[in-house]
Amino acid sequence: MPAIQRSEFALALNQVSTERGIDPSIVLETVKNAILAAYRKDHPEVEVEEYTATLDANTGEAHILHKDQDVTPPGFGRIAAQTAKQVILQKIREKEKEAILSEYRLRIGTIVNGMVLRFAGPNIIVDVGKIEGIMPQEGQIPNERHHLNQRIVVYLVEIKEGLKGEEVIVSRTHTGLLQGLFRREVPEVAQGSVEIKAIVREPGNRSKVAVYSNQSGIDPVGSCVGQRGVRVQAIIAEFSGIEKIDIIQWSEDPQRYVGNALSPAKNLKVKVDEKEKTANVEVAPEELSLAIGKDGQNVRLASKLTGYRIEIEEDKSLTKPAESLPQPATGEVKVQPVQNEEPVITRTQKGSKTQKDEKESEKTQQ
Repeated sequence: MPAIQRSEFALALNQVSTERGIDPSIVLETVKNAILAAYRKDHPEVEVEEYTATLDANTGEAHILHKDQDVTPPGFGRIAAQTAKQVILQKIREKEKEAILSEYRLRIGTIVNGMVLRFAGPNIIVDVGKIEGIMPQEGQIPNERHHLNQRIVVYLVEIKEGLKGEEVIVSRTHTGLLQGLFRREVPEVAQGSVEIKAIVREPGNRSKVAVYSNQSGIDPVGSCVGQRGVRVQAIIAEFSGIEKIDIIQWSEDPQRYVGNALSPAKNLKVKVDEKEKTANVEVAPEELSLAIGKDGQNVRLASKLTGYRIEIEEDKSLTKPAESLPQPATGEVKVQPVQNEEPVITRTQKGSKTQKDEKESEKTQQ
């Protein structure tokens, strides 16, 4: 039977084995199986188990044997050549994808820059470089909207088996995304002089990050915030400004740690039960809403961050006296509305004249 041209077959085989790093014996075995499958397609009545295929690695000549008898049909060489070409190209694609997946396996747990390619049902397909990543619905920030060709930062979660083979799964809701952004924006975190102890998130709303440094002279909170907040603002910008970030000082003392975690609330009295993992916090009336947060968000995140069940109570004895200008105890505050303007607040004291009194005095003198 006609042989496959040596130059074409040998060149393709050598290219796969050397440039793509595929063992030639694996390619040859795959081609043999493909040739048998092609023969069975033309002869559905035969039992393939009784047939074998031979393939000359030098010439590319293929034969079909049935009990050591050559039953190769006339003109089968063209079919064998086409089959061999398809198998080799398929092996090249598989090997390239395997090499890319091996590279991305080493990058699992890191952040990468990506671009929104398309929307596939509830999933978003993101270009993350050499391969496409899938962002499932649970990895998407609920109140964040995306558009085609939008550049975003995503977290590489895992590589798992999907409908079309192995798939790269990415996320925007994982706490690792926030940690990776801090590593990128804060040199002290990247170098290890500032350590991120814990992160909790309610994606798209609020996050709390506990930081710590055992090196003297380094303020971990200040390092993460940056001068005039430039560092933390760069991180918030990656979430389109929809997610607020609280950076707090981590402490080995649970009492202080719980108090810090309830930031921005201040003037707190904290009592903890380390055995029961509970914390009772007394706050001033004016700090109560800050400590609890909208819909209980602040205390909920603080509880997740510290691992303590936090109970908050109001304590009026913690109320700070209002700071005001020096005045006698008999002083009073009057608000005088001015038309089409903001109210004007004037402070009066007993024995002094108000603006109204002064005007009436002027009229009398006239």
